[in-house]
Amino acid sequence: MTETEAIRERHSVRNYKPERIAEEAADKIRAMIDEINRESGLHLQLIDDAGKTYNKLLNRTAGLDSAPSVIACVGNESDGDLDEKVGYYGEKLVLYAQTLGLNTCWAGIFSRKKIPVNIAPGEKLVISIAIGYGENQGQQHKSKPVDQVSQATGDRPEWFDKGVEMALLAPTAMNQQKFEICLNADETVKFTDKGGFFSKVDLGIVRYHFEVGSGKKCG
Repeated sequence: MTETEAIRERHSVRNYKPERIAEEAADKIRAMIDEINRESGLHLQLIDDAGKTYNKLLNRTAGLDSAPSVIACVGNESDGDLDEKVGYYGEKLVLYAQTLGLNTCWAGIFSRKKIPVNIAPGEKLVISIAIGYGENQGQQHKSKPVDQVSQATGDRPEWFDKGVEMALLAPTAMNQQKFEICLNADETVKFTDKGGFFSKVDLGIVRYHFEVGSGKKCG
């Protein structure tokens, strides 16, 4: 499965089977996390037993049924781009998990006191990603029209439109899609968030999707 196929097939899953992630798949996730952490300077962690991370009260609030495992998205709190970086590299990991037959859900509402995560001095826990085997494959969300989230100075090349197409399939908080992608005259691309809950994380996710679709690095 390619990343483009993973983007098309992956949807947020909120109901999980209790079974643990298969050892081979978990090892592959850990290896990808190690690679990402070396490249990005983040401190992403796969926690096999999510414990009380998604407790019953929060499940009712967030609509998330307890997942067997969790990815804790941790990084240096002095990094001004931390939230966007977490979104970018976290989505890379999410799509990789999809190719392994796993399901995921970005979860901003969770028990921060009960998640069994290692946070070093100077680090910050930004967000969590529920991961496991879903009871279903989720549902595709509705997307805004292309002209509401993108604009171009001059012609719109095919690579730009392909990038926007993939960006519109990106998961965002409350499915609000509060972002804008602008193509400048020199063919550089600018990503702007319009504020809101976890909007910087969303922007990183959107940028990763755009890069996969367009085939161009934009940061």
